[in-house]
Amino acid sequence: MRAAIVGLFLTSVAMAYGQSPTEHHCSMMRQDESKMKHDEMMKPGELAMGFSQAKTTHHFHLSASGGYIEVQTNDSTDAASRDHVRHHLREIAKSFGEGDFSSPMLTHGTVPPGVPDLQRLRSSLTFAYVETDHGAKVLISTTNAEALKAVHDFLRFQIQEHKTGDSEVVEK
Repeated sequence: MRAAIVGLFLTSVAMAYGQSPTEHHCSMMRQDESKMKHDEMMKPGELAMGFSQAKTTHHFHLSASGGYIEVQTNDSTDAASRDHVRHHLREIAKSFGEGDFSSPMLTHGTVPPGVPDLQRLRSSLTFAYVETDHGAKVLISTTNAEALKAVHDFLRFQIQEHKTGDSEVVEK
């Protein structure tokens, strides 16, 4: 009886939102699959980055000259996480400048879009490490149009994979 009531409730909720029960169920399954994929990415991400993904927040921003990667601690008093973030991003700036993108490849289990071009065009890119109050940033800049497209492809992938909600539009 309880299952029938729950089923009736879900059907009425789905219909109220203009979905058939099947569409509602599929939408819920897609959300569950997306969350599972994100949770699975977090595990190797913690290994590759050396800090808790739950205690930090990633942001990725696109600009006319490139963009930046930013990681901040969620708790302003968490000095250990802040220091781990800073260490990681200092290493990322150095390794990206050398054409080594193994950390994001390990985190995501794939070669992110833009990486082959970033590696090939690395002499036209600058990766600068900058500390912030609660973490750090890696500023990425270039004047090469092909490298700029690769930077934006890479950052958009990161926004989608990390589910940051950051804008995928290039800031002026």
